[in-house]
Amino acid sequence: MFYSACLNALFGNLSPAEAMAQAKLAGLNAFEIWGWWDVDLCALLRAKEQHHLHMTAMCTRMVPLNDPSRRKEYLSGLKESLEQAKALGCKILISQIGNTLPDLSYEEQHCSVVDGLKACVPLLEQSGVMLVIEPLNTLFDHPGYFLTSSEEAFGIVREVDSPHVKVLYDVYHQQISEGNLIPTIRKNIEWIGHIHIAGHPGRHEVLGEQEIHYPAVLSALKKAGYTGAVGLEYFPLEDAVEGLRTLLKKIPLT
Repeated sequence: MFYSACLNALFGNLSPAEAMAQAKLAGLNAFEIWGWWDVDLCALLRAKEQHHLHMTAMCTRMVPLNDPSRRKEYLSGLKESLEQAKALGCKILISQIGNTLPDLSYEEQHCSVVDGLKACVPLLEQSGVMLVIEPLNTLFDHPGYFLTSSEEAFGIVREVDSPHVKVLYDVYHQQISEGNLIPTIRKNIEWIGHIHIAGHPGRHEVLGEQEIHYPAVLSALKKAGYTGAVGLEYFPLEDAVEGLRTLLKKIPLT
C-alpha cells in the first residue's frame, strides 16, 4: 500500500512536470491525474521518467455510463484512454457515471451502467488495465450525480463480475454520503480497486481539524489486504510539500 499524489488537486497551479517534481521532493513515488486529454503527454512522460515516478491512475473520457444512447461514444473514449494508458504505463482508469437522467427510470440507468461495463471487459482484458467506477457525494461536490451509494457501486461491479472492473472507494465522498467506512471497506475489499482520501469538512489535508480518523481507516484498509495506491486527492490549505512530508511521517504506509 502506498500514497499517490493527485497532481490536479495538490498542485493545481503547476504544470504536470512541475507538480511531479514537487511530489518527488515531498517523498512520494507515485502520482495520478484527472483528464489526460488536456495535458502535454510527451512532457508528462519525460517528467515521469526523469523523477522515476509510477503513474497509478487517470480518468477515461467523461461520457456518461448511465445513458445507453451514448454507449458507442463511451467505448470509443475508453479505447482512446487505453492507448494513452499503455503509453504512460498506467494500469487504472477512473470512470465517472454521469448525472441522473430525468427521462430514464432508475432501473434503466442502472442497467445501462452494468451493460456498459460488461461491454468494456474485453477491451480491459486485452490491455491489462482496470476500470474503476466512483460513487460521489451530491451534498457538496456533485449535485445530481447518479451513483452515490457504495453499496450500489459494489453491487454493480459484482454484476459485471470481472477483476478488471472494480470500485474507486473515495473515503471523503463516502464519509459525506453514508459513513460506516471501516465496516464497508472490510466487507467489500475484494472489489476495491483504488482509494482516494481527503479531509472533511473542506476536502483539505487529511490531518488536523477534520472528522475522519485516517490512521484507523488506513490501518483497517491495510489489514483487510489492500495493497494498491491511496490517492491523495485533497486541496491543501498549507504548503503542499510540507503537508505531504508531515503525512508521510505521521501515517506511513510501509
